[in-house]
Amino acid sequence: MVGALQYVTLTRPEISFAVNQVCQFMAKPLDSHWVMGKCKLRYVKGTLFHGLHFQPATPATPLSLKAFCYADLASHIDDRRSTSIAAIFLGPNLIYWCS
Repeated sequence: MVGALQYVTLTRPEISFAVNQVCQFMAKPLDSHWVMGKCKLRYVKGTLFHGLHFQPATPATPLSLKAFCYADLASHIDDRRSTSIAAIFLGPNLIYWCS
């Protein structure tokens, strides 16, 4: 199940962090980790028809390239790891995202 969830993250990046949390406990999984994995599968099933919709740029607004980033240094309570996020927009459309 975890391998299938990892594969799904290629097209559904919003669940990447949650899937990573489940993957960290694969050596000694508990029932709570199984429940978390099933919850992620239910989320994916319930949002099959959600997605990124590309919109054309209008003549009134010129096509622009905008990039945003966020960095959080070691504030995660569980593992004290840093988090960084980046998003790049071409006009109104998200064309790149990473976390």
